Amino acid sequence: MSEIHDPDLQAKSRRATGILSENLHFVANEPSLAFYRLQEHVRKSVPPMIEKRVQVQKLHKDLQGHNYDVEYAIGAVHSIENCEEPLNNIQELLKNALFLSQQIKYEHTRRGRSKKDSMYKRLSAHLTTTLDLPELPEAIRDTANKVESMVNSARHSNIY
Repeated sequence: MSEIHDPDLQAKSRRATGILSENLHFVANEPSLAFYRLQEHVRKSVPPMIEKRVQVQKLHKDLQGHNYDVEYAIGAVHSIENCEEPLNNIQELLKNALFLSQQIKYEHTRRGRSKKDSMYKRLSAHLTTTLDLPELPEAIRDTANKVESMVNSARHSNIY
């Protein structure tokens, strides 16, 4: 091959190839093409991110609900600890009430039936009770045992 030594032709060909290279570079890096690539990326990646965000929000809401439940349970355990003395007082008062009731019943059976019923008898004839007094002390004992076991377990647990 023969080489062309025409400087004018070489300059023109260099200028033409430079312009062509510049145009190719401009087309390859055109902003609309970049925006297309960005839009394509966003269209592919945003829906899974939105789905994950919804899942995280749902989990956060569930976790917050469970947190409130745990705080409420801890408060209930602390309030049970503070109820030991009042429950013991109630138990003693119930024992005294049962004892007095038994004394009244005993006095009533010992004296026999009086001809004129007392006002208490007339009033109680109209009232119906479902309370069976002989079973009440055992129910009180069961309740007291349950409360005592809950208080003891609350004392020995590491909840707080």
